[in-house]
This record gives sequence, structure tokens and C-alpha cells, in this order.
Amino acid sequence: MKLLASLAALIILALPPAANALDGKIVNLKVETTNVAGPVDVAVYLPAGYDAKRAEVYPLIIQLHGGGGSSANMTAMAETLEAGIKAGLVPASVSVMPSAGRSFYMDYRDGSQKWETFVVKDLLGWMRANYNVPKGRASTLITGVSMGGMGSLRIAFKHPDAFQAVASMEPGIEPALAFKDVKLRDRFWRDDTLLQSIYGKPVDEAYWAANNPATIAKENPERLVGLGIYLEAGDQDMFFLHHGTEFLHRILFDNAISHEYRLVKGAEHVGPSIAPRFLDALAFFGRVLDPPTNWTEAPGVKQTRQRVDGFKRAAGYPVKEPDGDRLRTE
Repeated sequence: MKLLASLAALIILALPPAANALDGKIVNLKVETTNVAGPVDVAVYLPAGYDAKRAEVYPLIIQLHGGGGSSANMTAMAETLEAGIKAGLVPASVSVMPSAGRSFYMDYRDGSQKWETFVVKDLLGWMRANYNVPKGRASTLITGVSMGGMGSLRIAFKHPDAFQAVASMEPGIEPALAFKDVKLRDRFWRDDTLLQSIYGKPVDEAYWAANNPATIAKENPERLVGLGIYLEAGDQDMFFLHHGTEFLHRILFDNAISHEYRLVKGAEHVGPSIAPRFLDALAFFGRVLDPPTNWTEAPGVKQTRQRVDGFKRAAGYPVKEPDGDRLRTE
């Protein structure tokens, strides 16, 4: 457990500090809940000029911190979010980050803590009741780093009806479909005590699989059609999380689920790469919210595709129209 505490402290210290004063503001509040030991500390970012009575709602970005972090991590992430807004990568948005310790954002097997339920029911409902944000799936987004990357994937994959898109940064997921296949390389920093507190003692392997993003995607990929999915990891990740990210990418690719995947050259799990990588994730959200439809329908593109489709027909290969929610495999 000392190793886990040391790793958590290292990750917190390595987060990029907020260097500039925000034009928007962060409000620190508590959300009442019966699903976890509450009330839960949350940090809400409101963009500059936030208008509670504006006719057009603000997109809502739920941010999930990494293991050992807290809602205090919003201070650093809000600076980058604000930079993305100013650069036009993403519209002015409201964002919220809850404090969740090392919960994995899971509903625990024994029912003692229900963090997934808290996020999807309590936190989302509370934000909708108190801020000028969407009441439904459209423009409701979720993202996270490390443990938060894992949590954001699981929550979005299990509740695609609640989120328009997920952007997962260096998610803490393993390259496996079954718990028995998880190697020491991919869990050396998670001891049995932590895993058993969440998944049962001994670990309930069926429960683990039911909450593993890769297994969810493998068993029912059709549920992910229409969900915006962004995956990324650094190729120098000290926790080897690029292996799990690549594994999930291949499952999505092989099942023709359209998504965006980035293996960031030279990037580590912590440090100065996090802010620019978060900007890339925000740019993805921006494209989800305002799709660049002209990419496939622009005259030059369309004419070229028609010519290529002619080659396909001549060769006897089937021709299908592009579908932004599916990869073009046929």
C-alpha cells in the first residue's frame, strides 16, 4: 500500500500547474448522495461570461481525475480548457470534476460504493438542475486521465444513451478480455487489496469483465455506434497503459466502430505533455459538437470518391456510401 500511496503522490505532483489567472471561474461545492459516502466534493468550471439564462445551453464536460487525485485537479485542467475555448477548438463549456479517490469510478461488487451510479445519476442530474447545460445526451461529454480515462470509457460504453462523446486520455485499462489474462506488467501498481475491495474477494471475474471497456466493446460493439470515441496514450507510458489503449483500439477497429486513436510519440504518463494532449482531446469534442461534414461531401472529395468507386465496380468489389459512425471496411 505504501507503493500505491507513493505513486498517487507522484502523479498529483506531476500534473501541470495552473500558471495563469482564469477569465472564467471555478466554484467548489458539495453534492449530496446516498450512493457513496457523501457529500462529494466537486469543482465546477464556468466559462467567462457564463449566463444562466442564455437561450442556448452550454456543452457539459464531465472530467474524471486520475487515481489519488481530487476535484482540486480542476485548477490545472480548467486553464487548458479555457485555452481551448479561446483558440476556438471547443465552444464555451461548463465542466465539473468530482473527488473520487481511487474508486475506479466503479459500483463496487459488494454495493458499498456506487461511483458509476453517482456520476450518471447524481452528478449529471445535479448539474442539469443547477446550471445551464443540456438536459439530454446531445452536448453531454465525458473525459478523464489515467484512472479517469478508464472510468470515462466504462461509463460512456455502458451508458451511450447519456453521452454524445468520450475522450479518454491514457486510460488505466489492461490489454485483456478476462481478468485471468492480465499480466504483471499491466497491474504491478494495483495490489490485490485494492482490486478485491472493488471487484470482490476473490475477484469476481465475471463482474470484472462486465466492467472492462474492452470486453464491453467486444461483446456488443453495436451499442457504441454513434458514440464519439477518442483514445490516446503516450508511447513512453511508465505504467504501460499504451498497451491497453492499443488493445481497445484494435477491438473497435476490427468491429468497424469509427473512433479516433492517437499514440503520442515521446509522451509519458505525467508531465508537460498532458496539457497539449488535453487540447487535442478538446479539439475532438469540438468536431463532435460541430461536425466537419464537408470532409466527405466536399466537391473535390466526392468527385474523387466517385472515380475510385468506378474502379471498385470494375474490379467486382462492392461499393458502399461512407458512414461517419462506421469504418469503411467494404
